Amino acid sequence: MTPVQTPADLRPITALRFAAAAWVAVYAFWENLAGGGVMPGLVAKGYLGVELFFVLSGFILCHVYLAQAGEGRFSYRGFLWARIARVYPLHLATLIGVGLLAGAALVAGLNVDSNVLSWSSLPANLLMVHAWGLAPVAGWNHPSWSISAEWFAYLCFPAFAYVAWRMRERPLVAVVLAGGFLAVVYVAFERLAGFSLTEATIRWGALRIVPPFLFGCALYLVYRRQPARPAGLLAGIFLVLLVTSAALQLWDGITVLLAGGLILSLASLPNERAGWLASRPAVYLGEISYSVYMVCVPWKLLAVNLAARATGAPDKQLQLFVWLVILALLPVVAAASYHLVEHPARKALKGMTRRPKIASTPVGAPL
Repeated sequence: MTPVQTPADLRPITALRFAAAAWVAVYAFWENLAGGGVMPGLVAKGYLGVELFFVLSGFILCHVYLAQAGEGRFSYRGFLWARIARVYPLHLATLIGVGLLAGAALVAGLNVDSNVLSWSSLPANLLMVHAWGLAPVAGWNHPSWSISAEWFAYLCFPAFAYVAWRMRERPLVAVVLAGGFLAVVYVAFERLAGFSLTEATIRWGALRIVPPFLFGCALYLVYRRQPARPAGLLAGIFLVLLVTSAALQLWDGITVLLAGGLILSLASLPNERAGWLASRPAVYLGEISYSVYMVCVPWKLLAVNLAARATGAPDKQLQLFVWLVILALLPVVAAASYHLVEHPARKALKGMTRRPKIASTPVGAPL
């Protein structure tokens, strides 16, 4: 069967990118909500928003580059440069931002976790290898560990693409094998390490990305052969199941597998039939989702401390209205970082290369 012709962009999954970033943000900010008490199950599983990004990365990178890799048209150097242009400028900017905020806090006489300004961790952070077990502590902009994990997957992408291309005629087998691999790795890691791989950051982040990224690659093979039908109904079913799984705090592997089903279903939804998912606001929120994720901690450090001092909140426990305002302003801050740093820097870096075959980043692209 001849693979279907895929669109240049997959707009229905852009809103999902923003939802994943928002899920992580609510999880990160919850500790500062006065009276929050025990986290609801759905909030407590907010760290799985990162897994959703990892599955998306495998899916989208195969969407853009798999055929090039399989047909010998793939430029590894061009691919890596495009990935650096995508993630590094904002990573560097937020690292500097956290450093400046922490430094200002120290000057003002505020207490700052000594790990935040860990100079011994700085080289690994600058080289984006701090999730490879090469950083002594989780310093600077901690969420950037996942960018280090993404960088690991980018460097290994030819290997992922090779396996995916070899399995392109057996997409369902590939999904079963990738899903089984994910389950085995999750179970084995937890038994050996004593904690879930989905909660690993700087020590095992490079390993954490491998199972969901591979699963995303396998899901793309299904989409490439034949998009899921009926896409809208399936997307609704998978969304309900994913939310239920997280709310009930079921095993993380179940939630990650359901996230893959949601991604495949939304990707299979034609843009012209996607409704609000393909609207300009949804697409824009998806475009700034990387900024939402990366400025989450700097904004939290600044806004929570200022709000706590202004309202006299004990132990930085903010009242609901104040907490909601700070959370609602996060996309605004992210939009500013997108337009001031992320987008212009990416454009400038891509403009530095003379290789016209570097694929532009489509709507719906991963971190």
